[in-house]
Amino acid sequence: MSRASRADAARHREEVVHATARLLRERGSGASLSDIMSTVGLTPGGFYKHFASKDELLGIAAGVAFGELLERMRRLAEEFPEAAQARDALLREYLSVEHRDSPGTGCANTALASDAARAGDASPLRKEYERGAAETLRALASLRTGAAQGEGEETDEALRGAILDLTAMVGALTLARATGGSKLSDMILQVVHDDLRA
Repeated sequence: MSRASRADAARHREEVVHATARLLRERGSGASLSDIMSTVGLTPGGFYKHFASKDELLGIAAGVAFGELLERMRRLAEEFPEAAQARDALLREYLSVEHRDSPGTGCANTALASDAARAGDASPLRKEYERGAAETLRALASLRTGAAQGEGEETDEALRGAILDLTAMVGALTLARATGGSKLSDMILQVVHDDLRA
C-alpha cells in the first residue's frame, strides 16, 4: 500500500469514528453500518478494512465521545481557576436548551447510558462507558475541589458530590430531551440547574 493510500485509509478511519461518535449519541447503537459509512461518503463494503466489527467501532466511538466531554471540562477548569466558577459554568452549559437540542455533540454519559446498559458486560461499548463515566466523575470531583484533573486521589466527599451532580445532570437532560421543547422540559433544566447551584 502506498504512503498516500495509507494516509487516505487513516483519514477515512478517523472520519468514520467521529461520524459514529455523533450518530451513536443521536440515534444510539442501532445506527446501521450503511448509515455510518454513507455519512462520510463511503460504501458499507469498506467497513471491514478499518474495523473488525461494529462492536469494536462503537467502543472506539464511545471513547471519542467521552474524550470530547472530558476535554470540555478540562478547558472550563483552565478558563475558571476558581472551582466553584468552573462547576457553575459546566452546570450552565450542561443544563441548557442548546445541549438538550444537540444530542449528537452532547454528553456521552446521557446519550449512551441506555445502550451501555443493554450491551453485554464484555462489549467494547459497555467497557468504554464504564471507563468514561469513571473519568467524568473524577473530573467533576476535581471541579468541586479545584484540583487539576488527574492530580492525586479525589476525596470521598468530592466523589460523592460528583456522583450526585452527574446523576442529577444526566437525569435532568434525559427527561428534558424526552419531553421535547415543552414548558416542562425547560422547567426541568432550570429547576435542576438552580438546585445544583444552591
